Amino acid sequence: MTGSTYSSPTGVIGALAWRELVRFFRQRNRVIGGLVQPVLFWLLFSEGLKSNQLGYAHFFPGTLVMILLFTAIFATISVIEDRNAGFLQGVLVAPTQRLSIALGKVVGGAAIAMAQAVLFLVLGLATGAATVSGPLDVLLVLVAMTLIAMALTGLGFAIAWRMDSTQGFHAIMSVFLLPMWLLSGAFFRRGAEGWLGGVVAANPLTYGVAALRYRLEAGDTSGLPPEPLCWMVTIGFAALMLAASWWVVSWKKS
Repeated sequence: MTGSTYSSPTGVIGALAWRELVRFFRQRNRVIGGLVQPVLFWLLFSEGLKSNQLGYAHFFPGTLVMILLFTAIFATISVIEDRNAGFLQGVLVAPTQRLSIALGKVVGGAAIAMAQAVLFLVLGLATGAATVSGPLDVLLVLVAMTLIAMALTGLGFAIAWRMDSTQGFHAIMSVFLLPMWLLSGAFFRRGAEGWLGGVVAANPLTYGVAALRYRLEAGDTSGLPPEPLCWMVTIGFAALMLAASWWVVSWKKS
């Protein structure tokens, strides 16, 4: 293969995504943590909210998004590790499109996040904490989760690509992503006024949580953004973060 010939984009995406999954399953501690985390969240979630007047359903979508968020943070650490190990440098000089590299890493990380979140969703549906009206709602919930996972993993990837230290990455993600989740309506009812209300309205994760709340019949939906707007913003957020991932791979030297 000559330097001017590109490898198959789908092949590159699949190979990089599969590498993320294989690495995850080969690390026993990550597998155990990946299985235990949703169950632990569920036990704490179900016991801690027994006496809360809002009920389980109100908090379920936010907890689901929290699982996606934490997993996205840990999954994108592999970008820094791959750079330090020299793997990224090898990928960047290979005859492949930069978009394929970004998509492969993001898809792999999002798949790991989805595996944990789906386990939590199954626990919720099986125990009645989350309810759906039919198969269409289940499908839409999975689509919303996938979009959120892609968006958060893409955001983590774009930040990690510019980082050389895992400690610095953790600090930035904690300062940036945790407030983003807290201000998404995950645990608090909407209705904040002033600048805080503006921040909540401008937060793209607010609309992802609301989209899940609609389809999981998670309590009172009054005051939420219209559902079509929720889907538009969530799709746009995922597309923007994928574009940002592509941009940093194309323009930032590793």
